[in-house]
Amino acid sequence: MLKVLAGDLEPSEGQLAKTKDLQIGFLRQDIDFEAGRSVLEEAYQAFTKIKALERQQEEINHQLATRTDYESEEYHELMVAVNDVQQQYEMLGGYNYQGDTERVLQGLGFSRSDFDKPTESFSGGWRMRIELAKLLLQNNDVLLLDEPTNHLDIESILWLEDFLKTTSGCVVIVSHDKMFLDNVTNRTIEISLGSIYDYNKPYTQYLKLRAERKEQQLAAQKNQQKEIEQTEKLIEKFRAKASKASMAQSLIKKLDKSIGLK
Repeated sequence: MLKVLAGDLEPSEGQLAKTKDLQIGFLRQDIDFEAGRSVLEEAYQAFTKIKALERQQEEINHQLATRTDYESEEYHELMVAVNDVQQQYEMLGGYNYQGDTERVLQGLGFSRSDFDKPTESFSGGWRMRIELAKLLLQNNDVLLLDEPTNHLDIESILWLEDFLKTTSGCVVIVSHDKMFLDNVTNRTIEISLGSIYDYNKPYTQYLKLRAERKEQQLAAQKNQQKEIEQTEKLIEKFRAKASKASMAQSLIKKLDKSIGLK
C-alpha cells in the first residue's frame, strides 16, 4: 500500500488521486548510500534545492571576485543574480539547515563525534537512522513511514514521537509498535477482506471500536440466520398447499435475496 501511495507501484485497479505538486517522502527499507560520504554529508542530501543554490552562489561570487569589468552589463546582471539567489536561499531555510540537521541527527541517537564518520562504517540499523533523518528534514507534505521504530532505542523513539506530533504534514505509518501508534496517530485505517474501515481514533481506541463493530456484525449475522430459518420453514409449510404456492414462490425470492443469490 505504501509503495502504491509513493508511486513505486501501479495499482491493479482504480486510480491514485493527488495534486500535481504534492511532495511525498517514503522511508524505504532498502537504502543505498554513496560511498565516501560522512553522516553529515549524507544527511545534507535532504536539501537538494539549498545545496544547488549554494553551488550557484559560489560560482557567482567567484566571477564577481575575479572579473574587473565593473561597469559592464554582464557584471550588473551578476550583482542582480547573486541577490536573487540569496533571497531564494533564505526563503528555503538555507541559514538554518545545518543546525536543523545536527538537531535531528542527535535526536535519532548520533553524537557530534559521529558526524564526520563515513556512513559505511555504521551498521544497517544506524544507516536506516540516517535515512530517516533525511526524510524528516525534507519537510514533505506526506510522510510514509514503514516500521520507523525498528532500529531505534527508547530515547530516539520518544524524540521521534515529539517530532511527528508537531509536524505540519500528513504522516502515514505502518508499524507493529502499539505504544508508538497510540502516542503519534489520531486516525486508524483497517483493510480487511477487501473493505476499508476508517476510525478517527488512535490504535487502542480503534481496537475497542473494532470489537464493538464485530459484535454488531455477529449479532446481525445471527438475526439474518434466524430469519432465513424461519423463512425456510414457511416455504416448506406452504409448498405443499396449492393455494399457498404463489406465497411460497415469493418467500423463495425473498430468501434468495437475503443470502445474496440471483
